[in-house]
Amino acid sequence: MQALLYVAHGSRVKAGIEEALRFIEQVKGEIDVPIQQISFLELAEPTILQGVEACVAQGATKIAVAPILLLSANHLKEDIPQEIAQAKNQFPHIEFTIGEAFGIDDRLVATLEERITDLNEETPGANVLLIGRGSSDPAVERDLGEIAERLKKRAHLHQVAICFLYGKGISFEQSLTQLAETNRKTFIIPYLLFSGLLKQHVETKITGLQRINEAIMLCNCLGYDIKVQRVFIDRIRTLIGKGEKVNEYT
Repeated sequence: MQALLYVAHGSRVKAGIEEALRFIEQVKGEIDVPIQQISFLELAEPTILQGVEACVAQGATKIAVAPILLLSANHLKEDIPQEIAQAKNQFPHIEFTIGEAFGIDDRLVATLEERITDLNEETPGANVLLIGRGSSDPAVERDLGEIAERLKKRAHLHQVAICFLYGKGISFEQSLTQLAETNRKTFIIPYLLFSGLLKQHVETKITGLQRINEAIMLCNCLGYDIKVQRVFIDRIRTLIGKGEKVNEYT
């Protein structure tokens, strides 16, 4: 019997966990799979292994693992496969497949544009700074750079720059220094799905910067809107058999 195991990131902030749970509940009704279980990569329970155990207890023989991750980095390439390898040792008769991150998708770019227009400000010729979570994997910098370029063209912006809260690429702290020196209208968008400590850190820093530069405006993070939901549903449908399987453990 087919099961679907959702893997959200997890957070120390209760609101971030609640947002993920609401998002998953909205997605469940769109997916025709008899067993659907929630798990978290870190900082919350049930863990991935606990989620696998719950699927097996309900009769699963195949488990498709659906990561709720924006970009393909170490969580997807290393952490989740390691967890599934351990689960495979415990349940050698179960077939596992692991899905893809949301990746580069024009629907996500459209949501970013909406985060700007939500502020009811004039946008042509403005700058945007996309703030990514970050990773040691260079693919994250490449992919967020492509998303930034698509947003620039779509919204007719002067410049869309990227920075990261940690890992490779220009750091958030470096970008703050540059922002303090610009007079051009600049929209700041955290490229994050949920409320958490990283989002709170960004809000605190930008609020402080706005006291000396009123041209800087903080947008809501990417979040879990309907377009983000449709991207995730497409990734799941590919994962469970309407496309090529990836990272298969048999």
